[in-house]
Amino acid sequence: MSFLEASDDELLAASRRDPDAFAAFYDRYERSVVGYFARRTDDPEVAADLTAEVFAAALGASHRYRSENPSAAGWLFTIAHNKLLKSLRHGRVEADARRRLGIREPIELAAEELEQVESAASSSGWVTELLERLPPLQRDAIRARIVDERSYPDIAGELQTSELVVRQRVSRGLSKLRAELEEQP
Repeated sequence: MSFLEASDDELLAASRRDPDAFAAFYDRYERSVVGYFARRTDDPEVAADLTAEVFAAALGASHRYRSENPSAAGWLFTIAHNKLLKSLRHGRVEADARRRLGIREPIELAAEELEQVESAASSSGWVTELLERLPPLQRDAIRARIVDERSYPDIAGELQTSELVVRQRVSRGLSKLRAELEEQP
């Protein structure tokens, strides 16, 4: 069976045996789900995290999907709507479905690693240049956490977002910086 021509029902049924089937289902709806969250959250990282949670939940529930329509869009967007409401209610993006599937959490750096980054940032102009290449939300989160040594709850309060979102911004920014540093001669 060609996954490009398969119905949503066929893809979800096959995803129990073949990860490529779920990948095709993901590819079919990813842009729509990201767009749904982007319009409602106005934060690309939160939209990406909610999208990941929706697809993790869909994969976990794929065995319960029952086709009433030719498209699973309604089912998928019901999951998306529920994830959005839950995140708004709790003030953070939950990661329950991702944890159940064993999807790893954001990178956490130990205190000594944070000190190394801070030391490099204060003594080298090229690190400051690297920071400037980061998206503004990640750059600001790294500056607040590492340079200003502020706590995650303090930063989250100021930015009016969840502590998890701040941690993810710092984690993603540091991952990008780490990759840039590894490319330096």
